[in-house]
Amino acid sequence: MSNSYFPRWRKVEGGASGVVVQPDERMSWPQNIAMGAQHVVAMFGSTILAPLLMGFDANVAILMSGIGTLIFFLFVGGRVPSYLGSSFAFIGGVIAVTGYAGAGANANIGVALGAIIACGFVYTLIGLLVWWANARSGGAAQWINAWMPPVVTGAIVAVIGLNLAPIAAKGAMGGSTFEAVMALVTVLCVGGVAVYTRGTVQRLLILVGLLLACVIYAVLANGLGLGKPIDFSGVHAAPWIGLPHFAAPVFELHAMSVIVPVAIILVAENLGPIKAVSAMTGQNLDVYLGRAFVGDGVATMVSGA
Repeated sequence: MSNSYFPRWRKVEGGASGVVVQPDERMSWPQNIAMGAQHVVAMFGSTILAPLLMGFDANVAILMSGIGTLIFFLFVGGRVPSYLGSSFAFIGGVIAVTGYAGAGANANIGVALGAIIACGFVYTLIGLLVWWANARSGGAAQWINAWMPPVVTGAIVAVIGLNLAPIAAKGAMGGSTFEAVMALVTVLCVGGVAVYTRGTVQRLLILVGLLLACVIYAVLANGLGLGKPIDFSGVHAAPWIGLPHFAAPVFELHAMSVIVPVAIILVAENLGPIKAVSAMTGQNLDVYLGRAFVGDGVATMVSGA
């Protein structure tokens, strides 16, 4: 990689089969935009679902997801390709400290926000410790790896996903028979693109599969009347520009004592994707672990604030 703070991002052809785009490389702008759109689609469900489960404003969550990712990008110098979204690790703690019943806005959201800021502060301190150890001796990565090996970080992410799997299944199968069939068709579309296509289309399997499923749904629902038609009237009626509904944090010791330990889970959540990128690209990104933790911690504090 270059010695400048940000990489030079050498342009490569990212659509070719078997080509791995490195963190200091970039694809053409059309490919970049397409891959970015796919990642937005892939992350949108979790970024929306987590705040809804906690009674938070989903618009604020979307806004802070973008701002937090940019903060992370600055701290790692553009060398760790990662995205910051809503963490499901907070759900249990937030519900416990706020008494949220699961419907509508969370009346005690301020208490949760104050605790999340405190959690982000502790997370940032952990990142600074790792950053300092890496800069001093290069041994922090070994320490983190010994503390949280892949079997631990992988298990944590898997447990979070499996715990929420029933919610996804209920959302896919909880409607009419037609909607359940279309949920299965969507899965088959994505799987079909993954198996039967190559190059750029295969890399865009989620985006292409989703668009294909939408076309099939429109034909069956809007055209043949088999289900609820796709309706964009709500989008058409929505204002072009709007502001999220912010809330002020409230700092309570009890709430912080419940949520601050989530910082340990956040370390595992961040460590897992970084290790995955290292494995896929063949580049050791351990030197950026401290900076990644600090960027994530600062983004968490800004989001809570």
